[in-house]
Amino acid sequence: MTSGIINEQEFRSLIASRASFLLSISRHLANHSMPKAILTRPFLGELLSQSTHTEELLDAYGASNNQRWCKFRSLVAAIKLYSDVCYELLHIESVLPQYRLLPLEHDFGNATEQTLSFTGKVLIKACDRLVKNAHLLNIPISDKAINDDAYFEILPSGRLEQDNALRKINDIGKIVTLLATAFLNMTANRRMLNISNCQRPMDYKSYLNSPISEENLRTLQLKFHNLQSLYDTYVSKSNTEHIDPSLPTLRGHISVVLHLLRVATSFAHYYERHMSVHEHPSPGHSEPLVKPVTLLAFLLDYTVSYVKQYTICAQKICQDMLHKYAEIGSLEVPVPRYRGFHVRPSTLVSMIAIHYGSEVKMEFGNQWYDASSPLELFRVNEYINARKRKWLTSEIVRLDLENKFCKCGNIKDAVYNIVMQLSENGDLMIYEQALEIDEHKQTDETLLERAKEEIAKMLAIGKIDIITDITVRFKGDKRVLQDIELLAKNGYGEDNFGNNISLPPELQYLRR
Repeated sequence: MTSGIINEQEFRSLIASRASFLLSISRHLANHSMPKAILTRPFLGELLSQSTHTEELLDAYGASNNQRWCKFRSLVAAIKLYSDVCYELLHIESVLPQYRLLPLEHDFGNATEQTLSFTGKVLIKACDRLVKNAHLLNIPISDKAINDDAYFEILPSGRLEQDNALRKINDIGKIVTLLATAFLNMTANRRMLNISNCQRPMDYKSYLNSPISEENLRTLQLKFHNLQSLYDTYVSKSNTEHIDPSLPTLRGHISVVLHLLRVATSFAHYYERHMSVHEHPSPGHSEPLVKPVTLLAFLLDYTVSYVKQYTICAQKICQDMLHKYAEIGSLEVPVPRYRGFHVRPSTLVSMIAIHYGSEVKMEFGNQWYDASSPLELFRVNEYINARKRKWLTSEIVRLDLENKFCKCGNIKDAVYNIVMQLSENGDLMIYEQALEIDEHKQTDETLLERAKEEIAKMLAIGKIDIITDITVRFKGDKRVLQDIELLAKNGYGEDNFGNNISLPPELQYLRR
């Protein structure tokens, strides 16, 4: 193929030859007395194959940039997309009984049927318009009859006997933990959360500013495909599936989400590419194949909605599986350096526990606290600070700071010097240099008692912090403890001054 301009008649003859069967079956569908009856997987597979080949040929000659041929190319692309979507929906319908999906409040089967009906109507309209456009371009269409019997899908009941030997997997708990953890981390992905929680866009402009984009959906589709591959690699055709029936159920939820994301990606692609306000109409431009508001409704109310619902179901399955196969262990880690278990560290620890759905306890001072509750962890600070103050008092005595500074001009200077000495020794972290010490208070307290009182005040209002090696102990599922340990090694998400720091990739699910 050269870079010059091809002769119009020569190109028309090429398309007439290569797109002959596509045009024949498109006319057959458009003129059929019962078009829905032949929208079977064999027919759709043929339509998808023929439209794919034709689109590639049209693109090779730059048809989308030609006024005479861009409409023809657009209709071929629409047939390719909607035949693919119809095929996906028919696949979902056919395998629903095998997926062992958990029940939902709404009827997914009925919703799938309605979406298939909508998509089928768009496809039939696209085929009709393609035939009409072919006439306008003087492309002949073969009169050869299409045999319906070749496309009817009459399937006998039953399945083949499963007599292949099963792979034996000894460490079931390890495999279950691997899958469940991967799924939970996937569903906590920021793209997934943004799409699931997205507010309904009202028009094309608001849609473009929403997370429901072809790019995001395609990325999630790939991730769920990888997740399904992970299952098939480690679990399929193994004894594990027979030992734990929750595994095939999880696989069904992964698969249905994957197919829904494929449909969603196609809908989003068509909405973004063909509903664009910037698209220049071609000569003979007609009404769109589908109203933008209708397509957007199916994108959101069917695909995105059921992706969210089945994802939530599968999260519960994964959490139950992790709980069932939990390996209980314990972990000792230092308390957060900046103000102990205040809001951010406590929230992050609780998010890890909630993410896996496992019971995790934190021990301090012979007391146990629920690690999934930030408020429970907040309470520990009171006892942590009490221990810090007790340790600091012994440190003042050990360093004989009371005698060292007792001859200062006034009590304020003496207390200030004690605080600064402790800071120089690395025992105190000072966050605000303007330390307010009451020099007019008249008491019979010793310098040590007064220093303890003033330091306690400054500690309570966050002007200073006492640096110690106080630790807490967590007890629970080792998988959860592993993430808590990683969080602790990364300062519980903060530096020594309470500034947020980035978390490692393994903990990105906490960035919600």
